[in-house]
Amino acid sequence: MAAPGKCILITGPPGVGKTTLVIRVLESVKASFPDVKVQGFYTREVRQGNERVGFEVVTVNGQRAPLASVNNPSPESVRWPTVGRYRVDLASFESVALPELQIKEDIDLFVIDEVGKMELYSSSFLPAVLRILDSNVPLLATIPIPKQGRDIPGVARLRNHPGTIVYTLNPKNRDAYKERVCSHVVELLQNKM
Repeated sequence: MAAPGKCILITGPPGVGKTTLVIRVLESVKASFPDVKVQGFYTREVRQGNERVGFEVVTVNGQRAPLASVNNPSPESVRWPTVGRYRVDLASFESVALPELQIKEDIDLFVIDEVGKMELYSSSFLPAVLRILDSNVPLLATIPIPKQGRDIPGVARLRNHPGTIVYTLNPKNRDAYKERVCSHVVELLQNKM
């Protein structure tokens, strides 16, 4: 089981900067530890002009794949699950994200942005995340904020897992939390190495 504090979760309302915080922490960690071995992914908005039309998955090594879109011309997309107005391309997501969640001996840190409704449509995703939690490898992940006080069941399992620390971002604390989260991750890596 993960030791206390080995799972760091970032939560907050949409648009508060969770992904930006994860990317900045990752950049800072790589600058401090050039040989650090990180696996995982983050999600980026896909925009057309000022409108968000979807999301893509980007691995820490730069591989990209569609996650969800409002305008997918694929005939099979009518059978894809939906979240709001977005159709989730599970095959694309799984082909890029799931290999990043494989535990290897030399991995120092996992990054998952995000563990949310779209990603949890994959029946293989949550079990892979839980295996990481039960390993000795630190995890930095983002999760959505509970809506109307109710968590998504898979997200609740992460939030309540032993060894989890949750940082809730808002516009006033996000800059200060970057330093706190970064220090926490650096401490975990120093203890691991």
